[in-house]
Amino acid sequence: MKALRLHGVGDLRLADEPAPVPGPGEELVGVTAVGICGSDLHWYDESRIGEAVLTQPLVLGHEAAGRIVAGPRAGARVALDPQVPCGACETCGAGRGHLCPQVRFLGHSVTDGALRELVAWPAANLVPLPDTIDDVAGAMLEPLGVAIHALGLARVRPGDAVAILGCGPIGLLLIQLARAAGATTILASDRLPHRVEAARRLGAVATLVDDGAERAVLLDATGGRGVDAAIEIAGEDDAIEAAIALARPAGTVVVAGIPAGDHSTVTASIARRKGLDLRFSRRMNRVYPRAIALVEAGLVDVSSLVSHRFAIDDFDPAFRTAVRRDGLKVVILPSAVPDQAAAPAGTATPSTE
Repeated sequence: MKALRLHGVGDLRLADEPAPVPGPGEELVGVTAVGICGSDLHWYDESRIGEAVLTQPLVLGHEAAGRIVAGPRAGARVALDPQVPCGACETCGAGRGHLCPQVRFLGHSVTDGALRELVAWPAANLVPLPDTIDDVAGAMLEPLGVAIHALGLARVRPGDAVAILGCGPIGLLLIQLARAAGATTILASDRLPHRVEAARRLGAVATLVDDGAERAVLLDATGGRGVDAAIEIAGEDDAIEAAIALARPAGTVVVAGIPAGDHSTVTASIARRKGLDLRFSRRMNRVYPRAIALVEAGLVDVSSLVSHRFAIDDFDPAFRTAVRRDGLKVVILPSAVPDQAAAPAGTATPSTE
């Protein structure tokens, strides 16, 4: 089978490898769609993410869908829940498996990910996809799950004002979720014009980041009152500062972005004076059923975020496109099936550009 491994900074190599052999409780999946996430780009650009450092060639990719290829469920279309908590520690016992210190995660540390033709993964983590959600949209359930979890931490209520700092795919999903949760004012900002335009199409009051000047523009859209909740999803200190500046006294700020390196800073005096609830969001926690329900109900559109699709052989232009932040979401099709061929590899979906 074809497998794409990261050997060092910017050093991806496609190789032919033996197919994995499923272990106890696992099933073999033919991978049909994998989204390139911002965390994959940290691995690609830095050979690390946070405290995790590349110690051996690693298959990236955790936003994935595919089809089970053997056994009683052969042919079933599934999304891959990428995290496998230990299930035995105190954190898992409290229902917080996403925070498990021993969690295994697709494409992270020494656990190979989904950018290959076949992957063996626990059957309990293979979530059946309804016919209404195709394989590419199935891969997008993972970033939707991350957005659902972050919004839950923000405790958005009907009538709230919300700010989303960063309009990449997860930021755009957060805008949709905030609207579905009943937020009546949604502000957004980003450094890239096409992302700002995408946010505006989704109904947000969105503006380009402009050395902090955009904060006054966004604050004015709330009549100077600020927002009840602000979610940072850009991975930049400036976005965290903007979230703190826009939040009302006693408001909530959720830090969901992953910074380059492993440090974030805030202006403590402002956060303290406002008495802000500063929360950090990691991945997601058992939200796939909710993600599927939201997509099926038409409350969230994940397919429109996919701007580029590439065959796995075209991994180099795929990652270069993702690094440049062209379009929105780049998807690689490791073993494409006929219903995934609607958009030719390497092409962009016009509505997202």
